[in-house]
Amino acid sequence: MEISINNVKTTVKENTSLSTVVATNSGENTKGIAVAVNQSVVPKLEWDSTILHQNDTIIIIKATQGG
Repeated sequence: MEISINNVKTTVKENTSLSTVVATNSGENTKGIAVAVNQSVVPKLEWDSTILHQNDTIIIIKATQGG
């Protein structure tokens, strides 16, 4: 099925969880990451139970430091 991750169309398997997509796109360290699905923020505790659907739009934001 096709979804969009940070405005890039991507194909994933049916019944893919949000946590799988985050791990694939951000690595194992998920500290400082916020995720929204279809413009709604999903709490980290719900990533495993959030199953993605055709045409979902995912935004992954990673906090950075700098100055």
